[in-house]
Amino acid sequence: MHNARFRTAALLIGSALVATLATTAFLPASALAAQADPPAADADHPEDSGTAIVVVGRLISGNSDPISAPVVLQGDTLTRQLKPQIGEMLASLPGVSSSGFAPGVSRPVLRGFDGPRVQVLLDGIGSLDASSVSADHAVSLDTLNVERVEVLHGPRVLLYAGDPSGGVVNGIDKRIPRAVPDQPFTLDALGSYGTAADAVFGGAAADIRLAPRLVAHFDGSYNHSENQRVGGYVLSPQLRAATLGEADALRGEGDADSADSLVMQANRRGSIANSGAEGWTLGGGLAFIDAGGDIGVSVQRLANDYGIPPRPEAEPESVAISLRQTRIDMRAGLNLDGVFKRLEFRGAYGDYRHAEIEDGATGTVFSSNAIEARLEAVQQRHGAWSGTSGLQYGTSRLDVAGGEDLLPDNQTDRFAAFTLQRLEVGPLDVEGALRFERTAVRDLPDRRKRAFSQWSGVAGLAWHPADALTVSLSASHGERAPSAEELFIDGLHDATQSYERGDPGFSIERSNGIEAGLRYNSGGVVASLTAFGTNFKDFITAVPTDEVVEGFPVYQYTQAAARFRGIEAEGAVTLASWGESAVKIDGGADYTRARLVGLGPVPRIPPLRVRGGLEYSAPALTLRGEVEYNARQGRVSENENPTAAFTLVNASVSWRPLGEDGPLSLILSGDNLLDVIGRRAASETRDFVPIAGRDVKLTARVTI
Repeated sequence: MHNARFRTAALLIGSALVATLATTAFLPASALAAQADPPAADADHPEDSGTAIVVVGRLISGNSDPISAPVVLQGDTLTRQLKPQIGEMLASLPGVSSSGFAPGVSRPVLRGFDGPRVQVLLDGIGSLDASSVSADHAVSLDTLNVERVEVLHGPRVLLYAGDPSGGVVNGIDKRIPRAVPDQPFTLDALGSYGTAADAVFGGAAADIRLAPRLVAHFDGSYNHSENQRVGGYVLSPQLRAATLGEADALRGEGDADSADSLVMQANRRGSIANSGAEGWTLGGGLAFIDAGGDIGVSVQRLANDYGIPPRPEAEPESVAISLRQTRIDMRAGLNLDGVFKRLEFRGAYGDYRHAEIEDGATGTVFSSNAIEARLEAVQQRHGAWSGTSGLQYGTSRLDVAGGEDLLPDNQTDRFAAFTLQRLEVGPLDVEGALRFERTAVRDLPDRRKRAFSQWSGVAGLAWHPADALTVSLSASHGERAPSAEELFIDGLHDATQSYERGDPGFSIERSNGIEAGLRYNSGGVVASLTAFGTNFKDFITAVPTDEVVEGFPVYQYTQAAARFRGIEAEGAVTLASWGESAVKIDGGADYTRARLVGLGPVPRIPPLRVRGGLEYSAPALTLRGEVEYNARQGRVSENENPTAAFTLVNASVSWRPLGEDGPLSLILSGDNLLDVIGRRAASETRDFVPIAGRDVKLTARVTI
């Protein structure tokens, strides 16, 4: 099987190389050399300015920064970090961790927040799936078709969500073309192979200019991985000791077969059982674009099948997930003169199905149909004043059928109105956002309904005492309605291997926060420091209890006051530069501390993390080495085990053999080169799903 996967990877990479050479042979030199003009910086999105500099993951652009600079993943860094799951793909960014439930499923964790507090969007529209219902549900996002990922904090979060505390992850995709290409045909193809899971990942996207103002897009992708290899024992020391103790007890009772099975599981090394994954996507889009505006539509079919690693037990079940989604998107915009410079509509429909396969038989099936739409009006800049206002509507129905009666069929409807305004007065920028949202959650079988009205606001101030320096301060008030699962869930969930119990009497979750930042950009030295604190009233979280139902641990959703405090720091210094080459050193750290008042630490909070890197960059070659230290997390909730400290050593070589602007990029990267065993504190399954061991990956990308 290993050789088969390697041959498939070689075929993908080889096909990309052949496509490059074949296309190069038929294109004139002028076409190969042509480069599209960069888009002009937008007053409402200054992070798009060509003067922006990326420090580790945060865009810093001097005094044109918004109050809270976004964290981004793009370009060669995006290609290097590309993974089928968005959580693992973003896990190295400042302030971002991963839920790491299984190798085939992970969601981003921002500043210790996850689930419904972190919206994962595709071009401003939700993923239209059931990923926030449970940690074992993957996000329906085609990461290969994303050209940029933004992690937003501060006032801009209220453009998309009512709770600014966690933030928003927004992937900017290319399925609906945004511009008419200069060439009749463009191609972006990628193939990669990674050793830790014998993983193959690849695909291609093409834009075809059908007419001077009409562009068609086609794309497809495929990924396959075997069981993930790890650098030591699969089980944590605590769980391993408990499992061996249980084996001794069974042996004393005369059940030698069950005892031997537990001993084998406790001593398992090398790979995580039932952790393979396979998926594919197929999509297409069509757009009409001219000076007056644009309109486009796209269709995507996504499939994702992945295993759920079992907890150790005498007779472990094999549980897998089979996920399918058909999604239709539309974008239309008018370029205007007058009060508004652009009016834009975005809408999407998602048909989602998620089946849990237990020992080869279909068990529980989650089915969802969802519609989401938003209308935005971008104001014409008048002197120092700019802004964006809009409306948003969404409705989704989730049906649960099969063996698990854990969540009733339910429907959630949302309507929101929002505005973001910015005023620049000399060295001061003032930015404010306001959002009203009305949410209705219905338990359809019992005809129970909960309705909530939420008001959220963020106000911020940035002072630029010098062109290179920005000092910022913002305050926020957020309100979030409880989700259907937090209200109504009550039952065994085989995939998460737990019993979960909600509370239909929950009230709105309210938060008040403050964030202070300091950013410096002198060209050779770039740095950012952010400190934040958030106080919650009626914070909703699932707390492990001492109960066990049919061998499953019980998690009870509860509301309590909570306190979150944290800091993020990062910077880069150019040590030497000559011509177009440079050597720089960069680093960063992030830390979150959170507690439930009167109850103890909030579950699953990432520990202190410190990163450092050394990089040589030239037009055709980039060499990078980095070290990431993850501290021990000893502040855990009751019935959680602490996680040990671990250090990752990573390295990569990026080579553009046809020159900086050439169509071919080759990346050889090595993650966790010391093959250490590590466990993410943000993961519910960390005791039996450690991080990947040594992973050497070769990636080839062709852009023509």
